[in-house]
Amino acid sequence: MNATFTRQQLLGVVAVLSVGLSAFAYVLGLAALGQAVFTLGVLVVLPLVVVLGDALPVVESAGDAQEFEPTTSDPATGETAQSGVEQLRERYAKGEISDEEFERRLERLLESEQRVEERAADRLVDRE
Repeated sequence: MNATFTRQQLLGVVAVLSVGLSAFAYVLGLAALGQAVFTLGVLVVLPLVVVLGDALPVVESAGDAQEFEPTTSDPATGETAQSGVEQLRERYAKGEISDEEFERRLERLLESEQRVEERAADRLVDRE
């Protein structure tokens, strides 16, 4: 399973690791290492995450989590609900997303659907 983060989560992880590891190095008496870790993390990696953001492979796009929610059906028009997979296929067919992006999002979508089904099955077993 690939770990992905939102940009804010990744910024938090980098900040905490930079400060924590540099403090740990200072406690061990490795001041030069502490300074290097802090400088690299706070002055190099954090700005890179801010600038590159969604282009990083471990950062999910801002709309990934909300983009493919099933649409609700409208009783007045009789339109049926559209699943996340159908929405994704439509965007791919229109050329809005690349092959790689389609595969990445489809994999993430199917994994999340599988987790939802597993949780539902667990709840059903717990009720019995």
